[in-house]
Amino acid sequence: MTILIADDIHSSLFEMLGELGINFHYEPAFKRADILEKCGEYEGLVIRSKTFIDEEILVKATRLKFIARAGAGLDLIDLDAAAARNIEVFAANEGNRDAVAEHALGMLLGLFANIAKADREVRQGTWDREGNRGIELMGKTVGLIGFGFNGSATAQRLSGFGCKVLAYDKYLTNYGNAYAEEATLEAILADADVISFHVPLTGETRRWVNDEFIEKVARPFFLMNIARGEIVDTSAVVRGLTSGKIRGVCLDVLENEKLKTLTPEQQAAFDYLRTSNRVILTPHIAGWTQESYVKINEALVKQIKAFLDSK
Repeated sequence: MTILIADDIHSSLFEMLGELGINFHYEPAFKRADILEKCGEYEGLVIRSKTFIDEEILVKATRLKFIARAGAGLDLIDLDAAAARNIEVFAANEGNRDAVAEHALGMLLGLFANIAKADREVRQGTWDREGNRGIELMGKTVGLIGFGFNGSATAQRLSGFGCKVLAYDKYLTNYGNAYAEEATLEAILADADVISFHVPLTGETRRWVNDEFIEKVARPFFLMNIARGEIVDTSAVVRGLTSGKIRGVCLDVLENEKLKTLTPEQQAAFDYLRTSNRVILTPHIAGWTQESYVKINEALVKQIKAFLDSK
């Protein structure tokens, strides 16, 4: 078997593939046109986030047996088109679960304790203790929407802060554990102080957080999204912050992460978010650690090995 690695990948993957006896061509500079030209030569394809793998590519990839995405989301792959050709699709959700969970806690603690705001002020010579009085995470009710690898890892960390964790996952049953209580979405909307999203981007989850969703939450709440930016209608979040229904926001992802290409509406929302002391923003790095770089490769190789063994 020979596979194409068509994106930047940590070099730890190379030895792992060698141990499985897999040949690979590492082409991190490949663009879509290059993949279209060469994909028919390979049985496997490894990507990260550069190229959408759609019908146009798959129709040319006549020998392809699997696609491995070195990351947590599969929204860059036309899953129906892959399934129609019996092409297996692997993601590395397990590989960055610890990184995502730690980042989630860091964002919440930073928001609650006014760390970013206080840091900026002290650097400018302002020593304002009362204006930076924080709130405690201890005792808060946190609602996790999505309880896969990342959601469950986040619940484990939250439990150490004395939080009551409610978890909703439409696609799981009997998933409550020592760290989280299985709950309905309605229970989260009724009881949560913090609502955090840990779901993939699908037609069902796109713009899930909109004006209607925000209105349904029973009381003012904190919002966190470390999943996919398009899950949240940013303009609706701004309206929620302005009205006071949303107390604060942690966003590692945005609807449009190419900041040079924002529409006028997106620019207006982004300008509000970036100047608000009630908002913590990071550039899609929740799963982006030195350790996760290797763990993601390990998760992919484990699935590739299982696939090969099954054949």
